[in-house]
Amino acid sequence: MEIFIKHLNEAQKNFRIIHHLFYVTFPLVKDKKILLKVLINSKKVIVECINTMLHYESMLQRIKLSDDPVLNFKTFEQKCTKWYGITDEEFNLILELFETVKKHDESPVEFLKGDNIVILSENMKPRILSFQDIKKFVELAKIIFQKTYQRVVFY
Repeated sequence: MEIFIKHLNEAQKNFRIIHHLFYVTFPLVKDKKILLKVLINSKKVIVECINTMLHYESMLQRIKLSDDPVLNFKTFEQKCTKWYGITDEEFNLILELFETVKKHDESPVEFLKGDNIVILSENMKPRILSFQDIKKFVELAKIIFQKTYQRVVFY
């Protein structure tokens, strides 16, 4: 099986997980930690979609993959975003999601305050995530997955 199909299947699996957690489990349980899990898995969906795009385009010999993930991300930004119809706004949301998950991973303290999740950095600078912020990332994961799936499967 082609490697891009494996990445696409993994993205689909993670998308089903975040969709179920966000729209079924969270409304029943109301545990904010579920939202953090949704945030992390949203990033996984997008990373798998990016890997799918890169490997698919590499297979078609439109791009050359590197061992350096930073160079591969630059290739994604410069070439794949145009080919897959990813807008500048969507790309900026991808960067925001990656930065937010990075802050979550590095955070010494996280807590819930009302309806918000507060992530504190090393210097105690807060990043406040609301339900709507998480929903925005879930919708982004859905859009990126759909664009990837349409291009790879139906093109």
